[in-house]
Amino acid sequence: MSTGAMRRAQLVTPFGVGAMSVLVNGTSVITAGLDHWYEVVDRSSLAMEEYQEHDWRLQSRLKVSEFRLPPDYRYSGQGVDQRNLRLTIPVLRFPRWSFCMYCKRLELSKLTMKAPVECPDPRHADKKFKFRMSQVPFVAICSRGHLEDFPFDKWVHRSVDPACQGPLRLKSRGGGGLEGQVVTCDRCGNERSLRGITEAHFDKATGDEHTNLSDQLVSPQAPYLCSGARPWLAQLEGVCDQPIRGALRAAGNVYFPKVESSIYLPRREGAVSEEVHQLLRHPAVSATFATVFELSDADVSGAQLRRLLDRNVPPELFAPISDEELVAAYQDQFGIGAGPIEEPAEIPADAESLTSNDIWRHPEYAKIRETPKDDYLAASDPGTHVDLHAHLSRVRSVDVLRETRALRGFTRVRDGELKLSEGKALLRRASLTPAQDWLPAYVVKGEGIYFELDNERLAAWEARAEVQLRADLITDHFGSVSSQRGLQGRTISPRFVLLHTLSHILINELIFTCGYSSASLRERLYVSSSEDRNMAAALIYTAAGDSEGTMGGLVRMARPENLRQVFASALADARWCSTDPVCMDAGENGQGPDSCNLAACHACALLPETSCEEFNRFLDRGLVVGTLADPSLGYFSDAFLP
Repeated sequence: MSTGAMRRAQLVTPFGVGAMSVLVNGTSVITAGLDHWYEVVDRSSLAMEEYQEHDWRLQSRLKVSEFRLPPDYRYSGQGVDQRNLRLTIPVLRFPRWSFCMYCKRLELSKLTMKAPVECPDPRHADKKFKFRMSQVPFVAICSRGHLEDFPFDKWVHRSVDPACQGPLRLKSRGGGGLEGQVVTCDRCGNERSLRGITEAHFDKATGDEHTNLSDQLVSPQAPYLCSGARPWLAQLEGVCDQPIRGALRAAGNVYFPKVESSIYLPRREGAVSEEVHQLLRHPAVSATFATVFELSDADVSGAQLRRLLDRNVPPELFAPISDEELVAAYQDQFGIGAGPIEEPAEIPADAESLTSNDIWRHPEYAKIRETPKDDYLAASDPGTHVDLHAHLSRVRSVDVLRETRALRGFTRVRDGELKLSEGKALLRRASLTPAQDWLPAYVVKGEGIYFELDNERLAAWEARAEVQLRADLITDHFGSVSSQRGLQGRTISPRFVLLHTLSHILINELIFTCGYSSASLRERLYVSSSEDRNMAAALIYTAAGDSEGTMGGLVRMARPENLRQVFASALADARWCSTDPVCMDAGENGQGPDSCNLAACHACALLPETSCEEFNRFLDRGLVVGTLADPSLGYFSDAFLP
C-alpha cells in the first residue's frame, strides 16, 4: 500500500482536498474529500475535540459550526491514552493512466489501486521480472474545478466514443514540447501528436472560451466538453458544459486553493486566559456549552454554567475560575454578548462571493491599531521615529497574534472568483447543515509589525491627477483580463497599490534583518476609502511556525531605530531595481501575472505566492518612490535616505 508523510498545514494549502501530490515512492495521488477524514474502526477511540478549533468571526463568514485541524498520525498512544491512533488522510491514485518506460504502452488503472501497475504487454512475457509502469504527466481540467484523466483513446481516434479498443502507446519522436509526444494505436494504426492540448482562446464576438482539446478532439462543430469528473470524491462522471483543456499534472493552473483567514479578536479584552481557552477543548465542556447555546443563546449566568458543568466534568477543573470568566469564555466561544468589536448590521449582499473585505477586516484594523492586552492578541506602542512622522501616523508592535486559516474550496485553470457554496460543494459529496458543517483549517501563532499611513498626507497624494492616472493603468489592465474571462471588474486604488508594494519591499528587507525567511512572512492589508471604514494600514506578520510561532525577531524590528533603518534600506533598494531601466520602462505597458504590475519584477518587489494576498499582482514601485520620468510621483519620494 502506498503511504506518505506531509505536514498538517500542507493539507490545508497547497495540498488540500482535490490537490495532487507525489508520495516518496513516486506515486501521484489526489487528496480525498472531507467525507472520509477522521475515520476509525472504533469510534469510541476518536477524541474529536483535540482537532476542533473555533473562531467565531470566521465561522460566521464561512457559515460553519467549527474548524478542524488535519489529524496527525500516531502509531501508539502515550501511556494509557490510546485515542486518535493511526488516523490518516485518504488519498486516491491519480492520474489513472500509466505508461511503460520500455515499450511505451498506456494502461488505465483504478483510483483505488494500491499496488504498482505492471505492464501487461506480451513482449515482456519472457522477462523474469514485470516492468512497473509510471503515471503519465497529463490531465484534463475545466474552469469549474473538475478534473479528469486525459482522453488518450478519444484523442487518437478523433471520436468521443471510439469503436477501436486497441492498445495505446505514448511515444517520443524528437523535438521539444508537446509536439514530440505522439499517441499511437496498435490495432488501427492511428496516431496523433499532443501539440496544442493546453492552449485556449477567447471568442471576442461571443465572449466564450474555446480550448484546442474541446474543439479539435473531433471538430469545432462537435466540441468535447468536460465530463464533470471529481476523482477526489471517487466520482468519474458528473454534469458540466464547460470546455476542457489539457494540462501537466504539476502545472500551476491545476489547483488554486481558496483559503480564508481571520486574526483572533477577543470578545472582551483579557477576560479569558489561555488556560481557560484550553479547558474549552475538553469534550464535556464543549458539548455543554454547545447545548446551552442552542437552548438559551446568550441568556445564561455563570452560576448556571457552573451547575451544568459540574454534572459532566470534575468540579476541580473549574474551581479556580470565577463565574464572570465562565460567562466571558462562553460568550467568546460563540461571539455573543456585549463587546467593542464592530459587527456588520446585516450580512452583505455579496457574502456568497466573500468580496466585502473592508467589512470583515475593519474590526481587526480597529483592534490592532490600539494596544490590546490578551493572551491571544497583544500589541504595544514602540513609538515612531522622527524621520517617519511625516509618512506614518501609527506603528504597533504586535507581540502575540493568533490566525486561523481555513480551506473553503479551490479553482482550476485560473485563480478566479469562487462562491462559498460552490467551493464547499467541491470538498465533499454530501452537503452538511450549518449546525454540522466544518472546514479544514490550521492555526498559526506569531508576531507582527503594524504600520498606518498618515491620513492627511495620503489624501493630498491621492488627489494628484498623475497618481490616479498611474493607478488607473493597473485597473484597466485587470479590467481587460476580467472582461475576457467573464469576471467582475475591480477598481485598484492608489493607496492599495502603495501599501501592497510597500509591504513587499519591506518583507524583502526584513528577511535580512529579523531572522525569518520570505516564505515565513506574510502581508495583511487594511485598505478602504469608504467614509465609515476608511483604512490605510498593513500588518506584516509571521505566516508559518510551530505552536509558539514566534522567535521575537520581527517584533524587535518595530523599535523606532530599527524600523527607521528597515524603511530607509527598503526605499533605497526600491529606487533602483537591478533590472532598471527595463523594469521601470516595461512596467508602463504592464508586466507580471495578467500584466497587472507596472514597475515590479522578481528582482525588486515579488514575493513567494504564499506571502502575498494578491498572487503578486497590483504592484508598482513608481507609486512608492517615483518613476525615472517623474521622481516626485511616489508617496515616499521625499523620504529620507540611509
